[in-house]
Amino acid sequence: MTLANRIAPIDYPFPKKPAKLSDIQQSQLVEEIKALLIAKNAVLVAHYYCEPEIQALAEATGGCVSDSLEMARFGRDHAAQNLVVAGVKFMGETAKILSPEKSVVMPTLEATCSLDLGCPVKEFSEFCDEHPDHTVVVYANTSAAVKARADWVVTSSIALEIVEHLDSQGKKIIWGPDRHLGAYIQKQTGADMLMWNGECIVHDEFSAQALLKAKHLYPDAAILVHPESPASVVEMADAVGSTTQLIKAASELPNERLIVATDRGIFYKMQQLVPNKTLLEAPTAGDGATCKSCAHCPWMAMNGLQAVKEALVEPEGREIFVDPALAKKAMVPLNRMLDFAAQLKIQAKGNA
Repeated sequence: MTLANRIAPIDYPFPKKPAKLSDIQQSQLVEEIKALLIAKNAVLVAHYYCEPEIQALAEATGGCVSDSLEMARFGRDHAAQNLVVAGVKFMGETAKILSPEKSVVMPTLEATCSLDLGCPVKEFSEFCDEHPDHTVVVYANTSAAVKARADWVVTSSIALEIVEHLDSQGKKIIWGPDRHLGAYIQKQTGADMLMWNGECIVHDEFSAQALLKAKHLYPDAAILVHPESPASVVEMADAVGSTTQLIKAASELPNERLIVATDRGIFYKMQQLVPNKTLLEAPTAGDGATCKSCAHCPWMAMNGLQAVKEALVEPEGREIFVDPALAKKAMVPLNRMLDFAAQLKIQAKGNA
């Protein structure tokens, strides 16, 4: 596997967690937000990795809880003129690209992603320019500018099929930014791929050695792994897939215990589907003060109830803007993925 050289180690600016709220404070904020969503003609969309109370609020108010692309599609198709995106900044950008006529606000614009931070458009473009005979495929977890530089945008749920398609055409591929997901896809497809050297800080921390110990403690447990995890962790999995695919696998696997190697925010939706199963966090290489994320994205944790309320009351400084010319370029690779996904659905119905 060939990796692009990272110019310098990245010192991620981890944010502070929101202040812990009492049950009374939470209940009061929930009611205030419900009223504000109605008054502002707004809908709340939340990622699977947000705090449970944010996911519950999105569901209770007619919003959605999903992966980043479905969040954007839901917002595009919803009648509300204002979208509140609880997630990280690239998710707000994707929502704005798909809904340019709508106002898109976030609880905080400081909520970002190590994959986004680790793939600045200037350096990534220079890497692509060095290999002009390669097709550029980027993960959805990137900025609008990086998407605009790509030939294809993919999510983890469809990346494998798209790379297989490109490989069947004899295409050589530049993949960015998650090296673990890229390595997993390359192993599955045998495609000729050059990798950008990026990682998700949550998934990068999962440890095969620690996971083996957990499996010894719970030998009857199935292991569910997101492919952004290191290869040694992926190799131990009973199910590998995107957030949506892992939630589905939780209900399909017969095991009563599930060890889950992805952000623990997913437990909210997963437990709804399998209320009688025991969900266990996959261990990281460190614990307490020695781990960076402890299986939960520190930027996702910034989407607290108070911040959601403030985004509705004072949207200034929290609104997402994407240059129209840049958004137009980014829509090209996004539409390629959406059209490809639609064709897959047609084929699946035809084969049913």
